[in-house]
Amino acid sequence: MLYPAMQALLISLRDYKITPGAVSPWVGLDNYIRAVQDPVLQQSFVNAGFYMLATVPAQIVIGLFIAVLLDSKLPGRTLFRVLFYIPVITSWVVVSLLFQYLFSSDRGVVNWFLVDFTGLLGENVNWLGERWPAMTAISILGIWKGVGWSMLIFLAALTGVPRDLHEAAALDGAGAFRRFRYVSLPFIRGTMTTVMILLVIGGFNVFTSVLLMTGGGPLDQTQVPLTYMYQQAFTFLDFGYGSAVSFLLTLVVLAIAGLQYWVTQRTAKEGTP
Repeated sequence: MLYPAMQALLISLRDYKITPGAVSPWVGLDNYIRAVQDPVLQQSFVNAGFYMLATVPAQIVIGLFIAVLLDSKLPGRTLFRVLFYIPVITSWVVVSLLFQYLFSSDRGVVNWFLVDFTGLLGENVNWLGERWPAMTAISILGIWKGVGWSMLIFLAALTGVPRDLHEAAALDGAGAFRRFRYVSLPFIRGTMTTVMILLVIGGFNVFTSVLLMTGGGPLDQTQVPLTYMYQQAFTFLDFGYGSAVSFLLTLVVLAIAGLQYWVTQRTAKEGTP
């Protein structure tokens, strides 16, 4: 893992030429300076931040809610566990193309439902042809596909909560919400922190759904860092700049994950008597 990372770092410091035998001149930090000043890259980070803010809280709240339901004595809960987990194991390529069809501006099911069936909107929305509607559609796909994963992790954590504590709390008159708040939640707090950090990292690394649903368009408005890096490296063959973008993304994700971990640990210590 270290060797490819070091090679990518060295490529990011050169005007890398892919042609065999061609000289790749040393440019130092020029690619990084160019990246910091690149308005499209800045916009791509904003888009990734929007995706992260839209998908991470939703996946945690919905996933935890479903996990609590499935941890109770619900009839057919094994079947529901499988059904909720199916989106996780489906191919990103397949579901991205499916959602591209659903959110199609002229023949999509979403527009048909909102305009023709319910009349909530007066005209079709150009979902994938404008920046924020497109990012919203991509975020909905991310939530739909990721809820099952967070649900499974939370469900595994909830099964480790001692049942006798729940029974004791119930005997003391605690309702379902108070038992979850004061019995289950303290036990799964560490799991919630881990899930949150992993979802944030995954949010900033969104790639396949953006590439297949919009291709970063129109006019780079829905680019995210990974699709922009892919475009620079494999469309324009600017591997030096693409590598610099990838390292900047890595630094940003590490910084956010580290800050997130520090805040949650500090909050947990302050809450410990």
